[in-house]
Amino acid sequence: MRDLVQLVAEGVARATQVATAEPNRIRTSRLKMENPETFDGKIMTPFNNWWKTVTKYLSFYPETSDQQKIISVGMLLTGTAKAWDLHRYDTMGDNDTWANYSAAIQTEYFDSREAAIAQLKLSQLRYGGDIRAYMTEFRALNNLARATGESLQEKIDLAMPEAVIDMQFAHHLGEFADDEGLLHATYQAALQVERKKALKQAKEQIRGQTGSSGSGRMEKKEDKRQKNWTSSKQKESHPRESPSNVATKPTWFGKKNTWLTMDEAMKGLPNSEKEEYRQSREDCW
Repeated sequence: MRDLVQLVAEGVARATQVATAEPNRIRTSRLKMENPETFDGKIMTPFNNWWKTVTKYLSFYPETSDQQKIISVGMLLTGTAKAWDLHRYDTMGDNDTWANYSAAIQTEYFDSREAAIAQLKLSQLRYGGDIRAYMTEFRALNNLARATGESLQEKIDLAMPEAVIDMQFAHHLGEFADDEGLLHATYQAALQVERKKALKQAKEQIRGQTGSSGSGRMEKKEDKRQKNWTSSKQKESHPRESPSNVATKPTWFGKKNTWLTMDEAMKGLPNSEKEEYRQSREDCW
């Protein structure tokens, strides 16, 4: 009886200890990676970079067995590469090892021409205003081309515009100790040129906005001046009739004359003629 009570007490104690420790437990979830792209085994399909991606993917799961690695890679193969994998399985079966499988697939599909193609692409690569994008593509190609020393420096010098070269020379004296020093100096120089260009564009944009608003005010002032000038010219070409510019000496003989008033039109005439013209209004306007 005493042993039973003791067992129950120990069970309760363990349950209490687990319940107490449970809130302090840190729960984690396993990270997952997306599967690499497939490989079809065709001549024009790059193998080397694909294989690097596969090995990185498998290293993310270090507890994977050899058979699991072989099966995982086999599931990524299509076309003639899939046929190669199935033939190897028919031959080796479960006796295959990851070391032998990985060596065999690299021997079968490693393309030495990728280095030559990468060399050509690296020579044609040019800086287009974004040094980050350029350096990313440069390093990816150079992983295959493996350009170093003078060959690498020549490719960089041909790819960069004069503004970047000038900035690089202005901030670095002497030779570079290694390739990474050259790449870093080029990166910083191009980055500075890009910042300067962006600042210049921003200032021009501000000037353009200020100038457009100022020119708008100037155009309004100019329009007002033009209207005033046009109005004055119209007044000059069509002067307002006034006693100073209206003929005061009537010249009849069939000509039409203009006066402001009847009395002004007949000013200086005898009273008899005034009365006659007042009644007839002949040639009188």
